[in-house]
Amino acid sequence: METTAILTKEEFLKHWLGHRDLTRRTLEKFPEKELFEFSIGGMRPFSDLIKELLSIAEPGLRGIVERNDQSYDHKLALDTKEELLAKWDADTPKIIELFNQIPEEDFHVMHNLFGEYNFPIYSNLLYFIDNEIHHRAQGFVYLRALGIEPPFFWDRP
Repeated sequence: METTAILTKEEFLKHWLGHRDLTRRTLEKFPEKELFEFSIGGMRPFSDLIKELLSIAEPGLRGIVERNDQSYDHKLALDTKEELLAKWDADTPKIIELFNQIPEEDFHVMHNLFGEYNFPIYSNLLYFIDNEIHHRAQGFVYLRALGIEPPFFWDRP
């Protein structure tokens, strides 16, 4: 039985990169102080959410490519908005390179992401995107509470 893919591998990557671009623009909107200190309802500051995203996307993708299940560490020594943006920008080409190393036929192969999430590779990749959307939405709430208009959620290249 032959099936038709909903998305090509290239379209999937473009979709993910569109989310990364939108998250970066969300990060740019934050004033420095509020980026590291502002929270609502006991949620973590947006800087901590960005550090989480940085600690899972490129390292997780590298783990998939290398078939390594090393755990993650969200405690990144990134203490300024400039450092967070620089790390975000440095990771994007690495993500492209690593993603392109995954053979399409491997997307249904099981991988124990970070030694905790044993799912098919495509599910691990969707987790990266879903988690980013979730945390970016928290950032949108923070920005609105600060009186700052977030980027349009649908404005992704």
